Amino acid sequence: MLEQYEEALEQWIESVVSHGDDDALFACGYLQGHVAVVLSQLEDQGESTLEALLEKMTECLALARQELNDADYALVEASWPELHGKIVSHLAA
Repeated sequence: MLEQYEEALEQWIESVVSHGDDDALFACGYLQGHVAVVLSQLEDQGESTLEALLEKMTECLALARQELNDADYALVEASWPELHGKIVSHLAA
């Protein structure tokens, strides 16, 4: 399952790199780093459910709220549903 999350992430990144502006690229890179950490944590914990991924990413977004200025956080927060949707549709395929 973790591999499918990684595949969906890679597809989303390719799309953003091909079609996104600088703001989208920033948010993509930020989320990519956090997703990589989360996937590593899930692997260490033997977890692979979508619910576990979402829970960990919610924690990461809370951390992002503290790390980023308001404008950058808004970009990341707006990009997460897009990535989440990509993951869900990748799982359904």
